Amino acid sequence: MTETLKKVFSRRMLSMILLGYASGLPLLLIGSTLQAWMTDEGVDLGAIGMVSLIGMPYVVKFLWAPLLDRFTLPFLSRRKGWMVFFQGLVVFSILGLSFTDPRTDIYLTCTWAFLIALFSASQDVVIDAYRREILPDNELGLGSSLYVTGYRLAMLVSGALALIIADRLPWNEVYLWLAAFMAPTILFTLTSPAENKHIPIPANLKMAVVGPLVDFFSRRGAWIMLLFILLYKVGDSMASNMTTPFILATGYTKTDIGTVAKSFGMVATILGGIIGGTVMLRMNLKVSLILFGVLQAVSTLGFSVLAHLPVSFASLASVIAFENLASGMGTAAYAAYMASLTNRQFTATQYALLTALMGIPRVILSSPTGWMAEHMGWDFFFVFCTVVAVPGMLLLIPVFRLEKPVEKAAV
Repeated sequence: MTETLKKVFSRRMLSMILLGYASGLPLLLIGSTLQAWMTDEGVDLGAIGMVSLIGMPYVVKFLWAPLLDRFTLPFLSRRKGWMVFFQGLVVFSILGLSFTDPRTDIYLTCTWAFLIALFSASQDVVIDAYRREILPDNELGLGSSLYVTGYRLAMLVSGALALIIADRLPWNEVYLWLAAFMAPTILFTLTSPAENKHIPIPANLKMAVVGPLVDFFSRRGAWIMLLFILLYKVGDSMASNMTTPFILATGYTKTDIGTVAKSFGMVATILGGIIGGTVMLRMNLKVSLILFGVLQAVSTLGFSVLAHLPVSFASLASVIAFENLASGMGTAAYAAYMASLTNRQFTATQYALLTALMGIPRVILSSPTGWMAEHMGWDFFFVFCTVVAVPGMLLLIPVFRLEKPVEKAAV
């Protein structure tokens, strides 16, 4: 127990929380918070809806990840140098956004917001690589869960706190505050543990671009690994996409959603990640993926049961707590597994590609869930989401038979 506590409260784990905060803060300030600002300024709804496209750099960040694997800036180390560089650019861009007026020049506002997304997505590529490189394999689960904890706490700052401040100050000043909240991330990076300088750097740009692909697809069962990443959380993602409409349709109020599904649910997700990460210090990754995957699938059935229960705050809280705890634990194991697949020589590129694949269930496969719920009914829809999780769980059998990839330079 003492050894576990030392790992939980180590300098590495503190850095995971702080860097998670650095990664999560920019997301909502160019998303729902920016949309709220535009709404207050009377911007056309069509233009507000298009704001979501500003986030495209997060989707295609793997395109420039090889550059961040190959090159090192003339200050600090390879990972920490790029992190500080992009964090400074994010702060500068938030300041630039704060001096715009979406009512009179929407294009300038969107330009600064796009720059924030570009620099933030680039920062994420480097932070993901840094996290993989400084954490031993047995600490990947805990480190990933604490990173997600910092990420979610930052989203509360750029989301909920920013909106509260906006009720008291002009929006331009709100974004000045957000720039101030982002600025300490540079200090977080400077004081984080030193990275491993013995990890080889790709010899040239060709190796940085082609090497990660050659390295990954030369492994036995590479396609099985990718299929598992695609399917492991597909049922959970589909169910989560329709949680809010379901709760409203069942007779609960928007206040119930705000107090239970959002605030309480986020706390439960954070706790689930921390519990899952701590458990993985004592339990190997294979067992964790099975246990947390089963809990994820079973927790989805709770919504099917809730559809037949009378409206009750306690019932809603119980189902939400169980589902979010299970989802948080599953995410911790899932992130740790993806990190374990990366070759430290190509961490930035390979992790960026894997996380892009991870986003497919959330963005594409979840898109028809509204139509499915309408035709199936809520109870059968959530049963279906549970059944959809089975193929991903069955893939654990061939996945576990695969040997751990040997870290070697690609040619």
